[in-house]
Amino acid sequence: MLRALDIRDMLIIDRLELTFQPGLNALTGETGAGKSILLDSLGFVLGWRGRAELVRQGAAQGEVVAEFELSTDHPAHAILSEAGLPGGEELILRRVNTAEGRKTAWVNDRRCSGDVLRALSETLIELHGQHDDRGLLNPRGHQAMLDDFADVSGHLAKVRAAWSEMSRARKALAETEAALEAVRSEEEFLRHAVAELDQLDPQPGEDAELDARRRMMQGAERIRDDVARAFALLSGDGAEGAMSDAIRWLEGVSDNAGGQLEEPIAALGRAMIELGEAQDGVNACLQALDFNPAELEQAEERLFAIRAQARKHDVSPDDLGTFADTLRDRLNRLEAGDADLADKRTAVNAAQNAYDSAAAELSAARKAAAGRLDAAVMTELAPLKMERAVFQTELTLAEPGPEGTDAVAFTVATNPGAPAGPLNKIASGGELSRFLLALKVCLTGDDSARTMIFDEIDRGVGGATADAVGRRLASLAQGGQVLVVTHSPQVAARAAHHWRVQKQVTKGQTLSTVIPLAEPDRVDEIARMVAGDTITEEARAAARALLQA
Repeated sequence: MLRALDIRDMLIIDRLELTFQPGLNALTGETGAGKSILLDSLGFVLGWRGRAELVRQGAAQGEVVAEFELSTDHPAHAILSEAGLPGGEELILRRVNTAEGRKTAWVNDRRCSGDVLRALSETLIELHGQHDDRGLLNPRGHQAMLDDFADVSGHLAKVRAAWSEMSRARKALAETEAALEAVRSEEEFLRHAVAELDQLDPQPGEDAELDARRRMMQGAERIRDDVARAFALLSGDGAEGAMSDAIRWLEGVSDNAGGQLEEPIAALGRAMIELGEAQDGVNACLQALDFNPAELEQAEERLFAIRAQARKHDVSPDDLGTFADTLRDRLNRLEAGDADLADKRTAVNAAQNAYDSAAAELSAARKAAAGRLDAAVMTELAPLKMERAVFQTELTLAEPGPEGTDAVAFTVATNPGAPAGPLNKIASGGELSRFLLALKVCLTGDDSARTMIFDEIDRGVGGATADAVGRRLASLAQGGQVLVVTHSPQVAARAAHHWRVQKQVTKGQTLSTVIPLAEPDRVDEIARMVAGDTITEEARAAARALLQA
């Protein structure tokens, strides 16, 4: 609910503070007094696009502050949370416009963008008038209005869930088809590469092992002769024989040496053991250096083959086995792809059938509700002196989507037999206002969260018709808040709260102000609306009669 509006230096308003109440609030005044300026100022703080020049002449900047009261479940809380703005039971919007045209906005003292203001405004204010492109005259919102009237939230949820499932199934099918197509395009390569790698069967670490063996065999011929000569010098005819002879000779004379040879003989024994180990090592080396030349050729061929495959596939030699497994998996997916593709297509068909069924149920519910809405609107049109007009909710086939397969539009024909068309193109100003009011009365459910504003919606009507308009506005305001800008005394008399907008000249400047009216002042204001500039006692009596009706 809109609680307060504070306007400074906007157009012909220097300073204005308004406090609004629940129920029907009427703003009246002579033409040109500034009633539209109030709406322009409210639209400015809500981020709506309007007049370019708003700052009062001579002022550095204009400012509007709007204060709203929010219930705990008000939809504005979700927008505030998403935008990271502070919330609570009180919502204060403030927007400044400099004389140069620079605009700055705050929500609860936190800077915000115009987009956030506009999103909030959708949950705070509902404007209806002859130039209303945000409410009932906007065909893009007709489907949502019909759905609210029909209470098809369950059907809608089912359709949205089915649409999401169908979208997921289609995406999965498309991804599978793309993946299979990519694999099929390289199927010949995969099969050839896997066959080559399977035949080669490279093992981790084999590259290093082959390289070491190859290097050893390449150097064997060059070192084998030296190793063999060294082995000969260490064997029986060499160092071993000489040391054996020395030990035998020394042992033969040891007894006559007075014990002096015992330690040398022991040392030679130890040396013989070390010599034996050296002989074994050198002999092992000789055995390793003995190779078949064909073995070197085979080792080189395999080493080169492994390295060639590694270069071909841009992997390390040790990763060839893992790479072969990867290629094999891709081939397996290709071979299993047809079955997987069939499953995905089955899933898409099932999801499509579920969506079609849910969308058909939603369409049937909308068509039934459209008939009820048409009858309800026609019932409301009769007291508004439009019993010959025809209102119809048209449902046409639209592109499937999360909201179903229907396009909804409200159409009217002002006379029987006349062609029907969109509200804003068929009806005249006064007729349009009454169509909008009748439609709004029928569509209103729990609208207490939003303040409804009707801008001269009673234009072109009077007498009993104007009284019917006022009664319906008062009915809409029950349990909520309605602001009506009106020239009709019948409508103003139905208001629970009444303000008069008037101009006054101060120090050579024309300024607009708004005055709250108590009961005696209301009588005079409604009398003025009845009689004009000259207020007679008869006009006052008529005003009292309207207020008491």
